[in-house]
Amino acid sequence: MAVAAALNISSALHPLRLPPASRRERIRLGCRSSIKGEEDYLVDAPVSIGDGFSFSGGKYAEGPSRLDEWFAQGKMVKAHPAYSLKGKAKDPIFGLTMGGGTTDDIFRWFCVEAGDPSDPAVILIHGFPSQAYSFRKALPVLCEDYHAIAFDWLGFGCSDKPQPSYGFNYTLDEYVSSLESLICELKTENLSLVVQGYFSPVVVKYASYHQDKIKNLILINPPLTEKHVKLPPSLSIFSTFLLGEIFSQDPLRASDKTLTSCGPYMMREEDAMVYRRPYLASGSSGFALNAISKAMKKDLKHYVEDMRTTLASSSWKIKTTVCWGLRDRWLSYDGVQDFCQPLKLNLIELPMAGHHAQEDCGEELGTIISALIR
Repeated sequence: MAVAAALNISSALHPLRLPPASRRERIRLGCRSSIKGEEDYLVDAPVSIGDGFSFSGGKYAEGPSRLDEWFAQGKMVKAHPAYSLKGKAKDPIFGLTMGGGTTDDIFRWFCVEAGDPSDPAVILIHGFPSQAYSFRKALPVLCEDYHAIAFDWLGFGCSDKPQPSYGFNYTLDEYVSSLESLICELKTENLSLVVQGYFSPVVVKYASYHQDKIKNLILINPPLTEKHVKLPPSLSIFSTFLLGEIFSQDPLRASDKTLTSCGPYMMREEDAMVYRRPYLASGSSGFALNAISKAMKKDLKHYVEDMRTTLASSSWKIKTTVCWGLRDRWLSYDGVQDFCQPLKLNLIELPMAGHHAQEDCGEELGTIISALIR
C-alpha cells in the first residue's frame, strides 16, 4: 500500500479530468499484414484494460478518438527477432505479468504509409520521447510526390514494448540493428531518411553502413555539438533510481508534459491523449521509457561523437541537411553553424519551431523535406 501510494503522488499533482460515466474497454481494430498474401488479422489497439501495473487505467471516453483514427491508418510490420528464453515478462517492482510486449518471436512495429509505393520512399523517424503521430501534418504534404512512411520505435506508440531483458534491452546498438531489420522488411528503394532529435545518432550510424541505399538524410534538431551529449533534466529524470520508475509511469509527465517542455508547442487535448494512451494502457510503456533513458544517459556521448566523426569523414557521401528549430529549449544552437559550414552540410533555420519541429510547423517541414529530396 505504501508503494501504491507513492506511485499515485505524481498523478495527484496532475489529475486527469474524467467523464463521470467513464469506463475502460478493449478496442479491436483490423490491421493489414506486412506479409504479402497473409490474411488480415485483428490486433488490440493500445487502449486496452491494461496489465495490472498501470495505475491510470485504459480508455476513458466513449466513441472514436484521435488514436483510433490514427491506428486505423496504419499497419503492423513484423521485424527484428526477439531473443529471450525467460518466458512471459514480469515487471521488476511487483512481479506482475506485463502487457504490451510481443506475442511472437518477431517484434511488431506500427507503421503509417501514405502515397504511391512506386514513388521514391521517405521514412520519417521520430525522436525521444515521441511517436510517428508527430509527423501527421507532414505526411499529407509528402505523399503527393513520395511514398512516405512513419513508424513508432520499439517502446513507443503502438509498436511492441518488450520488458528489458526479455528480447530487447533498448540499447542504442540494438536500435541500430532493429532499424536495419525494419527497413529491410519495408523493402523500400531510392530511400531518403528524416530523423528528429536524440535518435539522430542511431540513424546516422545505420546510414554509415548503407550509404549505397540512401539518397538523402535530413536531421531535425539532432544532438550535434559537444554541448549536446547530455540529456536535459526533463528526460534524464526518467533514468534516476526509483524516481525514474515512478515518473515514467505518470502518463502526463512521460508524454505531453515532456514534449511541451522542449519548445513553443501548445498541445491540444485530443493530441495529448494520443501520446498518453500507451502509458494509460500498460506499465510496459513506462518501463521502456525508463530503459531508453538509461541507455541514452550511458551511450549518448559516444554516439554523438561517432556521428560528428562520421559526418566529417571524407567517406561520407550521403547528401545531408540539418533543419533546426531555433526555439529548442533542450539543445542550444551555439556551435551548430560552426559544425555544418566547413562540412558543407545544408543548414535550414526554422525560427518558430522548437525541438520537435514537426509538431510546431508540420506542413512547412513537409514542404521543406519535399523540396530537399526532389
